[in-house]
Amino acid sequence: MNHKQLKVFSGSSHPEFTKAICETLGIEVGHSHTVHFSNENMLVQIEENVRGCDVFVVQTSASPVHDHLFELLIMIDGLRSASAARITAVMPYIPYIRSDKKDRPRISIAARLVADLLKTAGADRVLTMDLHSPQAQGFFRMPVDQLLGAGPICERLRQEDTTDWILVAADAGEAKDLGRYANRLDLPMAIIDKRREGDDEKPKAVSLIGDVEGKVAVVVDDEIASGGTLVEAVNFLQKKGARRVLATATHPIFSSNAAERIDGSFLERVIVTDTVPLRPEQRSEKVEVISVAKLFAEAIKRIHDGSSVSQLFDKQVISELLSE
Repeated sequence: MNHKQLKVFSGSSHPEFTKAICETLGIEVGHSHTVHFSNENMLVQIEENVRGCDVFVVQTSASPVHDHLFELLIMIDGLRSASAARITAVMPYIPYIRSDKKDRPRISIAARLVADLLKTAGADRVLTMDLHSPQAQGFFRMPVDQLLGAGPICERLRQEDTTDWILVAADAGEAKDLGRYANRLDLPMAIIDKRREGDDEKPKAVSLIGDVEGKVAVVVDDEIASGGTLVEAVNFLQKKGARRVLATATHPIFSSNAAERIDGSFLERVIVTDTVPLRPEQRSEKVEVISVAKLFAEAIKRIHDGSSVSQLFDKQVISELLSE
């Protein structure tokens, strides 16, 4: 594909992120126009020639989620109709990605449905970051490149004095992902053991595998939604003797009153990426946002050139890329 012209278009969800990607690539954001009608339908027009081009459309899952999802599908369909040679959906955070299993009767595995919709619309491949579970990658009937938030987040954490730090998984399910951080930072790990005590009750922290007494505990997760699970983990670690508690997450969903919960907790700081934009009411002085736009730009460049994307998992490559 390296002989095809590269074009990057932006949906309405995160235009600043797309702009940062294009600035890194040294190209302009593709021209398109979205119109919302009074009947809640929308029209998307691609305002430049894309015939034979290698096209990337950047759209993340942000409020209003369904508008942005359908805008992406319409854009992809429009680009296919305009004879784009290849279309890649760049989705830093994919909507419905947590609906990845049939854990109750008569429900949809909505993550697979979203994958099918992208294929039907005309997407040839997907570029994303930190899927909620490994099996979700198999829902897509097309190539999927998954970037890891651990690289840029660990680069940020290396700027701190990590003496007496310990990484903590909020539950056993996060332990495997936590290993990526522990290996990169050469830090010990702990796991919070959660149990469900009744049919209608939320899981509660009952014990801790590891010792946080007098240490700086860093809770690692792939996303923060309402913040309830995070604050519960922070309170539990404080009771277990942690002298400071920090947290990291790739996707800052911050639904409901997450920022307010974080502000009122023992939590000292939260480091997140910009895969999802934060509205003013979602911001907090305790929340630090680091950009992964350079990483996505490099992945786009490598996909376009046909070179290796897996090299972006290498610690040295990430360090050099983010230091530029």
